[in-house]
Formats: sequence, C-alpha cells, structure tokens
Amino acid sequence: MAIAIVDYGRGNLHSVSKAVERLGYEAVVTGDEAEIRTADGVILPGVGAFGDAMDHLRGSGLDRVVKEAAAAGQPLLGVCLGMQLLFSSGEEYGEHEGLDILPGTVVRFPSASGLKVPHMGWNRLYFSQEDHPLFAGLEEGHVYFVHSYHAKTEQASDLLAVTDYGGPVTAIVGRDSVYGMQFHPEKSGQLGMKLLGNFLALTGAVRKPEGQNS
Repeated sequence: MAIAIVDYGRGNLHSVSKAVERLGYEAVVTGDEAEIRTADGVILPGVGAFGDAMDHLRGSGLDRVVKEAAAAGQPLLGVCLGMQLLFSSGEEYGEHEGLDILPGTVVRFPSASGLKVPHMGWNRLYFSQEDHPLFAGLEEGHVYFVHSYHAKTEQASDLLAVTDYGGPVTAIVGRDSVYGMQFHPEKSGQLGMKLLGNFLALTGAVRKPEGQNS
C-alpha cells in the first residue's frame, strides 16, 4: 500500500512525493481512481487559484473520489491550496464551490489591513489542540507560508493550529481522518517534515526498511 498524491494538474507533486519518500513511505502520484481508493492515505496538493483548481478536479472526476475517500474514513491531507479546497467555498476571482468536506469559506486577506499580500515567509504555529495526535512529540515552531487567501472555519473544533498575521489565521485543520495544512510542510524544515510524518503514521501505512528509501 502507498500514499496516493492526487494528480489533477494543479499541484506541487514532485516536492510532496519526495518528502513522503524521504520519510520512508511509498508515494504514488496518480489520477487513477482505483489507486487512490486503495491507498493507505491520500494527499491533495494544490497551487494556483481556487476556482481553476476545482474546475480541474471536477473535470477529472477526482473531486468525487476525494470526497468519497473522506466519507469512508480514508486519511486525507490537503496541502496549501489543497487544504483550501476542502472547504465549502472560496472567494478567489468570484464565488466558487469547494469540496465541502469541511464547513467554511476561503477569503482574501483584507487589503486595508496594511499587511503584505501574499503572506509569504516563515511564521510561527500555535497549536489550538495541543493533545491532538498530529502534534505527538512536537513543539510549536515556524513553518513556511505562501498564500493570499485563508480559510475561515465554521466550527471551532476543526481548527488545530493557527498562525498570527494581522490576527489569528487558520494554519492546520482536522476532523476525523481529514486534515489540512495551509503552509508547505515539505518546505518547512524539521517541524514541517515531522508534521507530515505524523500524518503518514496516522494512515497506518508501513514504512519501508532502512536503506530502501528513495
């Protein structure tokens, strides 16, 4: 069994797959429904605009597969734009429907706030639920963000970690077996890789023996 990285034409596939392999797990970049359904865990990456990404997901039919995976309890992680797509809607270049796996809306940072947009660089994570298994063995620290839009969750229990950028900003979300990270864990040093590793451990996937990692 492997970790399926969903290929719908709008993701940072190479960097995510290499990070999974560095952590000792098998990664398969795929748009094949059967491979995604039978994987131990699923990662939904994403770069670009919300509406365009959703168009590609729907056009490939993979929106349905991702939603089915979440409903079936298959561990799912959305990364950067992939996290935003988990929500009900997004306001980037108009109103667009998301996957609606998590209730909430993705909105732009307010231009009148004086903040630089996009939010780009290293910002500190603050754990909202310190005892969550995703944070096992970890301490709060800095991770790397690049985004102009951020998610506003409707349910406080879905919020696992925030960062501070003119106020609290959603950084990690989670509900049941569904997770999302607004930052790039594969580009976020030791803490980012440990967070990704904790998610992979939660999938139940078996790590490859030492010496067989790519």
